[in-house]
Amino acid sequence: MFGRLLPRETSFFELFDAHASLTVAGAKEFQSLVATGANIGPKFKRIKEIEHECDVITHRCVEALHKTFITPIDRNDIHRLISRMDDVMDFVEAAADRIALYELSDMPQAVKDLADILVRACEEVELAIRSLKDMGNADAIRQKCIDINRLENDADEILRTALAQLFKTHKGDPIAVIKWKEIYEILETATDRCEDVANIIEGVALEHA
Repeated sequence: MFGRLLPRETSFFELFDAHASLTVAGAKEFQSLVATGANIGPKFKRIKEIEHECDVITHRCVEALHKTFITPIDRNDIHRLISRMDDVMDFVEAAADRIALYELSDMPQAVKDLADILVRACEEVELAIRSLKDMGNADAIRQKCIDINRLENDADEILRTALAQLFKTHKGDPIAVIKWKEIYEILETATDRCEDVANIIEGVALEHA
């Protein structure tokens, strides 16, 4: 009788996997958007759709968290993990939004480099999320997290170099400086959130090792 009153078990790991996979797809769509600067409208529309799909998964996860009696990992870790994962796609969508809003089509190498780094970081997050199901494989999970942290450091370096170059090449166009500085910083923040996700995953793995 009591068992029938408890909520059905939710596979939080499946929700994490689905979210991570969509985020990789969104990052790759952004990478394609900045690769040529062509077809920005349709690509931005697809990125918005992916961001919405990620939001739906996040809401399902949070809702299930409030209804599930026993969770596979700490409840706070589940909430923090899905929230930080969702932040990544939010920033990808924000960067695409600025490019579409400002009607930019001539893409600097720096934005392409940051997009490449972001795709790699999202792919590593996806692999780390999948590995999280195997709590006994903490070393492999930790290595993925180290790789994500390294990519975040690479993004920091690209950002510093890009900003320095931006101020040199656009001295007479402060509006262009403002626009690209904002976009660069949004993309770097997206990689920061990947690092946040990695730190949460690493903590969970170590707790269950």
